[in-house]
Amino acid sequence: MRRSTRHGTRCGTTRERGIALPVVLLIVSMMLVTSAASFESSLFEARNAAAVLDQLQSFHAADGALTLCSRALIDGALTAPLSAAQTGEPQQWRRQDTFEAFATTPLSTWPGSLRPPQCLVEAWRIETRPSARAFLVTARGFGAAQDAQSWLQMQIVIDNTRVERHWRRIVARPF
Repeated sequence: MRRSTRHGTRCGTTRERGIALPVVLLIVSMMLVTSAASFESSLFEARNAAAVLDQLQSFHAADGALTLCSRALIDGALTAPLSAAQTGEPQQWRRQDTFEAFATTPLSTWPGSLRPPQCLVEAWRIETRPSARAFLVTARGFGAAQDAQSWLQMQIVIDNTRVERHWRRIVARPF
């Protein structure tokens, strides 16, 4: 469609061509930024999901080791390599050299774990209950990475035929 003006040129054509390129470039750059942000968000979510899976893996490994070691202790198949004559809860599980030296592995492997889960049994004496035998069972489970570790404990008190269990999760790694 051609319009003629007094001067014989087309009116407004030059202005329309000059504005189209910046508008298209602006739209393309907005789409690029949006897709890059979406990609970064997807990577972040994937890393998060992998970390959660690793932590769950280590938790279940520690829970399995704690259950097996506790059962073996109550049944008499496992003895406490560390005995504490002092009263109060044992603290040897907090030392890396002690834990590594005396920990047992109730399972040779755990699916998806870097290392098999471990447990350490420590005997102790409860001052208010001298006839009872008390044990602290500490379990450590691993995920696919060395940093993915879960620590669980169970206090077991055997008083004649009655067995008490007190479970707890250790939030921070002791070493």
